[in-house]
Amino acid sequence: MLGVAAGVLVADLVVQALGPGISTIVIVLLLTIAPMVAMGASSTLVVQAAISALYLVVVAAPQGTFIPFRFVDALIGGAVALTASQLSVARKPLAPLVAEARRTFADLADLLDTINKALDECDESAASTALDRAYQLKVCVDRLRSAVWAAGETLQLRVRRRRHLGKVEKVEATAGQLDHVVGDIRVLARNAVTLIRLHTTTPPELSEAIHALAGAVRAAGEAMTTDLTGHDDPDWHAGRADDGALQAVRIAAKLLETDLTLPLTIIIGQIRMTAVDLLRGVGHDDVAVLSRVDEALGLAAV
Repeated sequence: MLGVAAGVLVADLVVQALGPGISTIVIVLLLTIAPMVAMGASSTLVVQAAISALYLVVVAAPQGTFIPFRFVDALIGGAVALTASQLSVARKPLAPLVAEARRTFADLADLLDTINKALDECDESAASTALDRAYQLKVCVDRLRSAVWAAGETLQLRVRRRRHLGKVEKVEATAGQLDHVVGDIRVLARNAVTLIRLHTTTPPELSEAIHALAGAVRAAGEAMTTDLTGHDDPDWHAGRADDGALQAVRIAAKLLETDLTLPLTIIIGQIRMTAVDLLRGVGHDDVAVLSRVDEALGLAAV
């Protein structure tokens, strides 16, 4: 809002003094951008001011005597938009973020269930569909990041709610780990398709491991959402995620004692990596997570 208003004011003043033209554009940009950069203004503020100023010089140059109506209009319009955005989330500023977090974790867990069902039924078509969905999962994480940014902006403008900013920052860190989880599931889905094409019987342990992993993903989602809402104990859900992820790895480890095809070996590796990235996402220490997951896989003594 301030960037737009500042750009409008600078453009109005310069065009009234010099008239429209190339030199006016250069001067407007210098007078708009240079002071803001010197004061350490954010890139958003600088860009908004520059775009607004350029628009007034090139497209809608002021005519006649300078009257700061457009500057005032920009302030009023921005204030109305700001007020409306705050009223829409007045009672529950974190509600959109909570809804997006639930949706993201549900999509991840549902995809694991779909892959598991395709393996159980040796359904190549279903596995291929799951693989296509896996390539689209990044969109879910991007939506979650957008919800994080929106929630952060909302809380910055609500003084009494700023104590929740720490929770939002945790979600932002988790979203970074979810990018890795998405990549892990994508590789798992790709090798599930290959395994089915080999017409290899899927061991029951693999189905149990993927089922446990899906449960861990759902529990991790509950840990995040209950931390945001405060309606339950997030540590309890984080513990369920921890137990489920390690259980998935322990079950998959039993398959290492059998003759394995290459796709099955890779799937076991991706179950391990998904467990690692998921547990990092719920706030566990990196080194501790690796040690515990590898111990569950039977690699601690290696």
